[in-house]
Amino acid sequence: MGAGGFMSGLGGLIEKLSELAEKGTELHEAADPRDPADGRRRGVVGFSIRVGLGDDALKVERFGNLRQDEKTGNAVVQPVREPMVDVFDEADHVLVVAEMPGIGEDDVQVELKDDILILSAEHGDEKYRKEVLLPAAFPAESMSRTCRNGIVEIKFVKPTAKGPGQ
Repeated sequence: MGAGGFMSGLGGLIEKLSELAEKGTELHEAADPRDPADGRRRGVVGFSIRVGLGDDALKVERFGNLRQDEKTGNAVVQPVREPMVDVFDEADHVLVVAEMPGIGEDDVQVELKDDILILSAEHGDEKYRKEVLLPAAFPAESMSRTCRNGIVEIKFVKPTAKGPGQ
């Protein structure tokens, strides 16, 4: 990538960040996600920005539990959060990493439907759910998972290509 391509990509990133700032302001102005009973914040919203090469040079993904009410247009707090998730497509495996504070190993449920991983967890008031599109379909036997300090890692081992006589 030449200097022109780099500058073009940087310009696109700055433009997307500006759009995010505007959306964040709109969400903040639409509703204060505080619980009226105790004043604690109940709403969580954020954005994950990934910069790469090719067609997916810039990807912005939202996470949290604030949604826009279709009728009123106001922000409302949902009881279930959408965790921040990263998918790493490596040579021999695919790794899905989800951040779910307050969650332990026994709280996590995973369901696999072709190339979609459905990840959910619940512990006390902490509730999470996310559907993750995987780069390929995997058999359930290829999946393993760990959970430490609210970080869930799910690994899918890719099948190895075998040549003749192997």
